[in-house]
Amino acid sequence: MSTSIDVLTNETVELLQQLIRNQCVNEGTPESGHEDRSARLLRDELDSIGVDSQLIETLPGRTSLVARYEGTDPSAPALCLMGHTDVVPVNPDGWRNDPFGGELLTESDGTQEVWGRGAVDMLNLTSSMMVAFREIVRSGKRYPGDIVYFAVADEEAGGVHGAFEIVDKYWDAVQCDYVLTEYGGTPAVGTDGTTVLLTTGEKQVAGRGLVVHGTPGHGSMPYATDNALVKTAEIVRRLGEFEATPRLDEMFADRIGALGLPAEVQEQLLDPGRVADALAQLPPDLARNLHSCSHMTLSPNTLNSGEKGNTVPDRAVLGIDIRILPGETQDEVDDLLREIIGPKLMPSVDIHRLRDGMPDGTPFSSTDTPLWSALADSIQMAYPDAKVVPSLVTGATDARFFRQRGVQAYGAGLLSNKVPLPEFLNRFHGHNERIDVESLKLTTQLWLDVFDRLWV
Repeated sequence: MSTSIDVLTNETVELLQQLIRNQCVNEGTPESGHEDRSARLLRDELDSIGVDSQLIETLPGRTSLVARYEGTDPSAPALCLMGHTDVVPVNPDGWRNDPFGGELLTESDGTQEVWGRGAVDMLNLTSSMMVAFREIVRSGKRYPGDIVYFAVADEEAGGVHGAFEIVDKYWDAVQCDYVLTEYGGTPAVGTDGTTVLLTTGEKQVAGRGLVVHGTPGHGSMPYATDNALVKTAEIVRRLGEFEATPRLDEMFADRIGALGLPAEVQEQLLDPGRVADALAQLPPDLARNLHSCSHMTLSPNTLNSGEKGNTVPDRAVLGIDIRILPGETQDEVDDLLREIIGPKLMPSVDIHRLRDGMPDGTPFSSTDTPLWSALADSIQMAYPDAKVVPSLVTGATDARFFRQRGVQAYGAGLLSNKVPLPEFLNRFHGHNERIDVESLKLTTQLWLDVFDRLWV
């Protein structure tokens, strides 16, 4: 006997609150994250209904969970629901409520929202996936293919101690033909009706560390010194002024069409000669997303220099977050950096690839699959006549490790129409992160509907 969606939604809310309160904050260091807190919580959820699960610890405290509900036909495709359990750090001073309180609050318009770091990225999906997975097991319903639940650590630091290692060394545990993960499912009313974007590809991480060399000297005599920090500042200035060539393809055009912008603005955004001016006139949150969807981006984010306040530094280290579009290569990034730095400064600079050895980017997942059809049909149950279109996500996800193995992977979910797309995007890694209960209900129902439609 199936459980009502309202009851399941309450279960999703309660589990999301617990995951938020576990504070699995990933600071990018091997000893951070503490995802074992949530992995063991989820294991207990499955133990209560008699489901075997596997805990995979890649480093002390960096624990992921895998559970498999076997299908009736070994030849049928397996579906993996993958959600990460780690979250990014937070500055509480910018929040109206406790970022790790997991509070369920009611807004003035009556909308109920769960507040906390990870509510959007992506504990909302991790919790709803668990609730849907658990409901299928609890009901005794069987499908031809296996359903895998994968709660993974370390996504927020590139997946080195999570999906990257697990897919490589524990493939039998997570083996599947399809993956559903973050991010997708935001409805937008545009010029041609409602559009729901689902992710089929992502930008590739191409971060670089620049080591800039100089000559030490006494800080009281700076004239004509070879100051590594001054040279680095000039490199930062050049990076800030650089503007990549826009790529305005069909996928970008679909994204523009879904936003309901005036026809004249849409026309400008799709014109390589006018897109920069058009972006400058848009609200900043929306402009940032559209710019990133259509350009290689270079963001100098960290700088360390010098040992002592009265000594001219002979070394500076600059960290640059670089994201490239599908089809662009790591070698092209190095060539571009040399061009930006210039022949005069380049002899003082060493370029280091961050996370070297990680897989290169992969093509977009195909939309010509039974899973894409199942997603589209399920979404249209909530939003009749909605157009479901493929989209690019600007940040990296763990889907790329599965795509490397030929697995079709989509960023999915289903949100209410209460929050505009630009506002929702602003909540990723931002202050006052929260998700409305209606979206949790829609997403929990989505997974159940997809199960019913995938193997027909």
